[in-house]
Parts: sequence; C-alpha cells; structure tokens
Amino acid sequence: MTSDNDRRRGLLARLRERPVARSRGRRRLGAAVRLIAALMLAGGAYTVFAPGAQAQDNPQLTASAAEGKALFDVSCVTCHGRNAQGVEGRGPSLIGVGAASVEFQVSSGRMPLARQEAQAHRKPPVFTDDQVRQLAEYIQELGGGPVVPAGEKLGEDGNIAAGGELFRINCSQCHAFGGGGGALSSGKFAPSLHPATDRQIYAAMLSGPQNMPVFGDNQITPEQKANIIAYIQETLKHDQDQGGFNLGRYGPSTEGLAIFLVGIVALVFASLWIAGKS
Repeated sequence: MTSDNDRRRGLLARLRERPVARSRGRRRLGAAVRLIAALMLAGGAYTVFAPGAQAQDNPQLTASAAEGKALFDVSCVTCHGRNAQGVEGRGPSLIGVGAASVEFQVSSGRMPLARQEAQAHRKPPVFTDDQVRQLAEYIQELGGGPVVPAGEKLGEDGNIAAGGELFRINCSQCHAFGGGGGALSSGKFAPSLHPATDRQIYAAMLSGPQNMPVFGDNQITPEQKANIIAYIQETLKHDQDQGGFNLGRYGPSTEGLAIFLVGIVALVFASLWIAGKS
C-alpha cells in the first residue's frame, strides 16, 4: 500500500516539474534572442552614426591636401610609409606632427634628406611654397598637430627688447648670443638663424626639430614668439656691430682664441722690445 502511494507521489512530482523545466528553457531562449537582437541593433547604430571609423586607410581630404598626398606618394612614401605611418630604420611616423613640422623641414630644404646623417642640413628647397603648403595640409588632415599662424611677417608687431630677453634665456645656449649656431654632442649642432624666415622660426618653436625642445603655446605664448622673431630679424640679422669686428658672433670660443693670438702675442713682443731697449 505504501509503495503504491509513493509511486503516485513520484508521478505527480514529475508531472509538476516538466512545465517548470519547459518554462525555464523558454526564458533562456528568449533572453538569448533578445541579447542577439540588442547586439545587432547596437552594431547597426554604430555603423550609421560613426561612418568615419570605416575609412582610416582612405580619409576624406580637401582638394589642397589631396594634391599634397600626390606629392607625398612620389617623394616621401619610401621613408615615411603609406599614410605617413613611418618605416622602421628609414623615417618616423608623421601622424600628429602637424603642419608646422612639415613646413619647417620641407621649406628649409632639410627634407627630403640627401643622405642619412646625424642631423639634416639646410639646403635649397625641393618644393615650391605652394607645394610645401599642400604637403603640410595633407599631414595636418591625417593626424592633426601644431599649425603656424597665417601670414609671412609674424614678428612685425613684436617687442624687440622683450624678445631679446626671451632669446637670451631660452635660445642663446644653443644658437649662441649672435644667432650663429653652435656645436652639440654626437655630431649634431644648433643651426645658424640668419637664413631662417619668420614662419620657419615660428614652426621650429612649435615642432622642436632635431635636438631643439618644443616651445608650445603653454611654454612661450604666441605674443612672446612674435617678440623673439622680431629680435632675431631686426637685431641679430641687421646689427651693425658698433664695437667692431664680430668674430663670427660665435661667443667665447672665438673671443678667447682672438685674445690669445692677438693679446698674448702682442704682450710677448712688447716685453721683448722693452727688454731689448733696456
């Protein structure tokens, strides 16, 4: 009798469990379907509202930047790679360097490089001013970065006295007090500032080429940059050297050599002449 009752209770328990198990399965299947639908919806929304993410290799360029890309693909791609991403052992990535860096390097003839050296030398530029602007715009649109303000006379309204103080504090250690440049370590050097234009000086401060530190607008404001340019262009390049021969404006090296060769030798001969007369 007891066993019959147990069998009935077990049968009733199994009948009760089946709908529960089925309902749980349906709930899990429904949750999976809803999750897949949500993922598809999110992917579709991302595709619609963020189309730019699909075009990294083929960015939309302005007409001027497209001309710059054509020049880049002919003259620069060997060292800097497709889309300016750099080539190991040949040239660095240009993503993020900005138009200022391109304008300085290309307008001064440092790029394209003639050969691999410790430092790029200034030489006659390969590209025209318009081509330099196009190359700069292409690199700017690829990755952004610092840009030189419009105009050619960037130091025209600068304060020469204030610029001289800033130059002596920030620039004279490498470029010398007369702007003639000077030697650095490992075969590198700070170039002479005499052939540099207003835009090249401004671009160099923004981009920090070679061993030069970057002087962004947080370190030296645009007004202070204009003051430095005014001092370089109006004083260092046009000073008449009222004191006489400037000895190349290289500072204590040439001055010390001149003192030794002229002053000490003159004193020796004067001493010998006096001794002979006595």
